Amino acid sequence: MQLTGLLDVLRQTEAYQTLVNRLRAKQPVPDQHLLRAARPYLVAALAQDLQRPILVITGRVDRAHNLAEQLPVWIPERAVQRFAEPSALFYERAPWTSTTIISRINTLSTLAKPIGLRRDESSPPIIVTSAYALMQKTLPVREFVAGSRVLKVGTRAEPETLLRSWLQFGYAPSSVVVEPGTYCRRGGILDVFPMSSNQPVRIEFFGDEVESLRAFEPTTQRSSHSLDQVVITPAREALPRFAPPAAARLEAWFAAQPDPADDVTSSQPDQEPLTNGTAFPLLEFYLPYLYSYPTSLLSYAPDDALIIIEDWETLRDNAAELEEQAISQQREKQSSHQLPQDYPLPYLTWDELQDDLSTRQTLHLGASQEFALENDLTTGDLFAPGPHHGGQLRIVLDELSSLQDRGERAVMVTQQAQRLAELWGEENEYLSPVSQITQLGNLRSLTFVEGSLGEGWVLETAMQRFHLLTDAEIFGWKRPEPRRRRQLRALPPESGFADLEAGDYVVHVEYGIGRFSGLQKRTLDNSEREYLVIEYAGSDILYVPIHQADRISRYVGADDRAPQLNRLGTQDWNHTKDTTRQAVEEIARELLELYAAREQVIGHAFGPDTSWQAELEASFPYVETEDQLKALELVKADMERPRPMDRLICGDVGYGKTEVALRAAFKAMMAGKQVAMLVPTTVLAQQHFNTFSRRLHSFPVKVEMLSRFRTPSEQRQILNDLSLGQVDILIGTHRLLGSDVQFKDLGLLIIDEEQRFGVTHKEHLKQMRTEVDVLTLTATPIPRTLHMGLAGIRDISMIQTPPEERLPIVTYVGSFNERLIRQAVLRELDRGGQVFFVHNRVQTIETVAERLRRLVPEAEIAVGHGQMDEQRLGLIMGAFARGDFDVLISTSIIESGLDIPNANTLIVDRADWFGLAQLYQLRGRVGRGTNQAYAYFFHPRTNRLTADARARLETIGEQTELGAGMSIAMRDLEIRGAGELLGTRQSGHIAAVGFHLYTQLLAQAVKHLKGEGEAPSLPVAAPTVTIDLPIPANIPTDFVPEPSLRIQLYRRLAEIEDRSGLEDMHAELLDRFGSLPRAVEGLLLQMRVKLLAQPANVTAINSENGQISIRLPYLANTNRAILQQRLGHDVRVSRTAIWLPYENVEEAEWQMNLLDVLEKLQLNRVQTPVA
Repeated sequence: MQLTGLLDVLRQTEAYQTLVNRLRAKQPVPDQHLLRAARPYLVAALAQDLQRPILVITGRVDRAHNLAEQLPVWIPERAVQRFAEPSALFYERAPWTSTTIISRINTLSTLAKPIGLRRDESSPPIIVTSAYALMQKTLPVREFVAGSRVLKVGTRAEPETLLRSWLQFGYAPSSVVVEPGTYCRRGGILDVFPMSSNQPVRIEFFGDEVESLRAFEPTTQRSSHSLDQVVITPAREALPRFAPPAAARLEAWFAAQPDPADDVTSSQPDQEPLTNGTAFPLLEFYLPYLYSYPTSLLSYAPDDALIIIEDWETLRDNAAELEEQAISQQREKQSSHQLPQDYPLPYLTWDELQDDLSTRQTLHLGASQEFALENDLTTGDLFAPGPHHGGQLRIVLDELSSLQDRGERAVMVTQQAQRLAELWGEENEYLSPVSQITQLGNLRSLTFVEGSLGEGWVLETAMQRFHLLTDAEIFGWKRPEPRRRRQLRALPPESGFADLEAGDYVVHVEYGIGRFSGLQKRTLDNSEREYLVIEYAGSDILYVPIHQADRISRYVGADDRAPQLNRLGTQDWNHTKDTTRQAVEEIARELLELYAAREQVIGHAFGPDTSWQAELEASFPYVETEDQLKALELVKADMERPRPMDRLICGDVGYGKTEVALRAAFKAMMAGKQVAMLVPTTVLAQQHFNTFSRRLHSFPVKVEMLSRFRTPSEQRQILNDLSLGQVDILIGTHRLLGSDVQFKDLGLLIIDEEQRFGVTHKEHLKQMRTEVDVLTLTATPIPRTLHMGLAGIRDISMIQTPPEERLPIVTYVGSFNERLIRQAVLRELDRGGQVFFVHNRVQTIETVAERLRRLVPEAEIAVGHGQMDEQRLGLIMGAFARGDFDVLISTSIIESGLDIPNANTLIVDRADWFGLAQLYQLRGRVGRGTNQAYAYFFHPRTNRLTADARARLETIGEQTELGAGMSIAMRDLEIRGAGELLGTRQSGHIAAVGFHLYTQLLAQAVKHLKGEGEAPSLPVAAPTVTIDLPIPANIPTDFVPEPSLRIQLYRRLAEIEDRSGLEDMHAELLDRFGSLPRAVEGLLLQMRVKLLAQPANVTAINSENGQISIRLPYLANTNRAILQQRLGHDVRVSRTAIWLPYENVEEAEWQMNLLDVLEKLQLNRVQTPVA
């Protein structure tokens, strides 16, 4: 949505023209005292009319965020940049997130352009920042410019010199470039992702000259378009090139630090990378040591930049508060030896900031209390807040008619533009809604705009009044406009092929379970080949040719025990496969019978959405993600069909599953049906009850809750009302499944985290699935639901897109450390947040609470657990949600679904007691707001961890990216096993053949029983062809040095199914790695031969005595003379093989002859001449 045309209304006013003229003449201007809602409007107009860089400074972080989001409605988005706050507090030794670093470097590079780089004059930037971000010192401008390099086609540059400079300026080497700030080398090709760019760049050299520059897509690694030039700026504000002198200065301090094995807060591990001048996550902590004269963002702003202060008093107060917190933090950290005594000041003081601002032209949107110009008309005098109508649409329409009668103009920006336009059209001329206003000239007196803004205003011009009304004035909703979606972390094309490491258990379709021991090169007939080596029982070794890499999958069993290795040359594996196939057919039949029964039932077909449904959905106070909308579309389509719905919504923690469920519930209720929502815990029931009640308060809906938080008399009343149809939506725990719970007309059952319920409850739910619509929500899919979704037996919707502004959670795993706990709690309190502290033993939870009160006396601490009196627990949870307590010490009752956006630090005591899915759910309690969240998982310092517990903690530490839930689920299968996949009786079969092969068989069985394919048979993949040609066929180590990437490329090649896929891979290898060595060309030929040989029923292609033999099973029964005549190329056909000469024949010629013979065999297979 763009409303740029409305800026002309402001330009018509005398107050605005006076302001612009004074700013152009560099004269003092009065404080504007401007209505908050109109501030983005004025800033955008000034940016367009002054054509100068503008720096907008807010006191609070949330205001900076809000302004940056509102400005692109009024001015092109490319002009707006956000200079973000550091992820760490001043004096805190914590890493800055990549999002923060990218935001700040982008801004510095934009502002540095007038100084040393190119400046885009067509669109001067608007930089929006906060007091906190502005106070943080950064690298001097000269160092930033010195570290920036412009490369063009034809530029002479030594690749080695470039690589060294990138390291010095903060870039990190990587095997594949997918993230900003990384680079890799492939011979004469350098891939780099400049920090100030939206795409990585591929630089191809001819000697020491840049031959080509191409942007490429991180996910495909393929070039997208050519570039004339690329600007490579420093990758971070703390540059590694200045680190060694800092390390020398801190040598004595590092020597006094405790051993990291005894104290996880020790800074000793930082000494080595500092000394070596290499980048590491905590480098920004040492930034004040790196530069003699660090500076601030203001030093980067050009002389003609206009500084706009949103609210001077808030800026001053927040800066003073930040200083006060910093001084307190400094004292505490120096007294505990976590901070050197000579640590330089990392921030600008308020006095320094004021001095810097005093030298600049400044405009105050609010009041500065510094000076006033008497009798001056300001833009603040032009604006007034719009009237609020609270959803009373008849009054709104009457007001619009009155505005027209008075000759005033109005623009209605609302998500309900279509509905309002239709209501208006019932008694007036219908006005079709628009999506943007770019010109004022042809604007009608009343315009409906589809979109949203925070708030509206009334603007008084000399000619008329102009009204901007939003959902806030019409309905009382505040809803952001979807604009800036944070890019998800890109994954390279190999990401779908799990890393195989030496020691991993693998399953070979033909030979069974073995242990992978790595890649090995062997030379046969003067040709070098590479093999995947698998060890079997009895010291047997299997060398798997790389063209057969698709026959291998990683072993995932039914529990965490090591599988028994098969022995080569026996029938054990074949017997195991046959037994598993029979079991698979049995379970597939059972599942399909259940789902077939559901298909036959005639349920209730819900009608299309009502206008109230649209109104509810428009009132959602966030921006839906694409996945959310897609899931909702499928849910509604299911509900509108006559068969009962059974859909699984699988979405990561906090990704908006509840909103999908709420809208489905409302749709059911609109059709006169009742809704039940089943949740695993009392606390979650209370939260969902609060959420549903809040969202539905404007509608005639009765929402009730049935749980321990209700007294027996309250429960009886609710059950009575339910049976009479007076309760529309009932939310509760397993109490809902009681025999005394009688619905008058149940239409929809919503189940949150079904795997948390017991076997009896699940059987009850299984029966309900054939009777009513069922919607199941889960964050970490249990194997049963995950696999049924994959096998096509169950409808599944994935919500994988994180909400806007969601940040990955900084996760720490280590031994219990009181100093770190105190630091974590205080840093959260310092920013006005709250803390979850989880201790999962009721018997000792009060002891832990007392210990924490002594450790952090500054915090207000409450205790909550499932064995408490229901009323007391409810009061405590409610008080914590309101912010009455700083820290909630609880058992795992907070695990599911609890949503408190102000709680952004989680501390888990004895994390080794929890399962991986539990740990992931617990971590999902934080990071739901826009602030950076932190999770600390502690285990005892003394107790030895089991291998299983260690693996769980390592996984939760590794999986910190947004949307890690599916990865967590798959790792959970590996660690705690797939025993729950299809019931315990299937565990033995899963253990016998491995999860991947088992699921392939199950998918085949389901397809066969549905009548869509053949019966499950082994091998699952296409028939094996042994190929041994007289040419090298591998990926040389000097072409792709990383063994893991070579294995992944081999597996990608082996799984290619057609010629076009092979041609795409050939083009990708050329693009990514440059000209292909002979061995890689040989490997691609081998893959093409395989693709032609498989459909022709060829079993082997070998080189023997100067000839290539093509072995076929049916030659003995073939008229070989006719076949030989058809094939040509001097071939000879025997009873067992077709022979093709290659000795004394040009390599290209015999290769073409071989491909031609295989193509003819493939074409003539069905009409092979019979002897």
